[in-house]
Amino acid sequence: MDSRLHAIAAYWNDAAPAFDREPDHGLADGRTRQAWARRLAAWVPDAAGQVLDVGCGTGSLSVLLAEAGHQVTGVDLAAGMVRRARAKAETAGHAGHFVVGDAARPPVAGGRFDAVLCRHLLWTLPDPRAALHHWTTLLRPGGRLVLVEGRWREAGAASEPYPPGADALPWAGGVTAEQLADAVRPLARDLRVDPLSQDADLWGGPVPDERYAVLATV
Repeated sequence: MDSRLHAIAAYWNDAAPAFDREPDHGLADGRTRQAWARRLAAWVPDAAGQVLDVGCGTGSLSVLLAEAGHQVTGVDLAAGMVRRARAKAETAGHAGHFVVGDAARPPVAGGRFDAVLCRHLLWTLPDPRAALHHWTTLLRPGGRLVLVEGRWREAGAASEPYPPGADALPWAGGVTAEQLADAVRPLARDLRVDPLSQDADLWGGPVPDERYAVLATV
């Protein structure tokens, strides 16, 4: 692992113990959990599909997908996140497969997934466009990218600390729906954007910034 990825992994390993305190991470509140379950059912509708959750964090969305009958593989750069994801799936009685690896180039075989799910990850990547292109190679024909993203802190709140050089990331601070749709459109057969900012149940309360999902069939 190069020094940049090592620093990013160290950051998220440090963040792992407190990660689930965020309502949309831990999904401890029933309304928030159900809000995400409903969205995932609409975005990944095929039963018993193969789903890759890139940047899976502590695995909350992976577990929801497994509960819906999907076979889920989760990938995260931080071993601390992966350990928690494995434990969460085991506690829930699901056999998700979780591996440590670079979400931009997951250590999985290509052409086997019905959907690739990414939530709040693209802003952390040194080359998000290359990652998007690579993820399309992991999908079966007609597979779907499910990209839950946003443009953070538009109301002027202070940004969180991150490894040195983060300000130079292409999508530091997040990416707008228009920007992401423009990046995905050349890779996709069809594309839609679902606005999410006004669905307060997803976030555990109102949010001031742009949040959305880009859904693209490739």
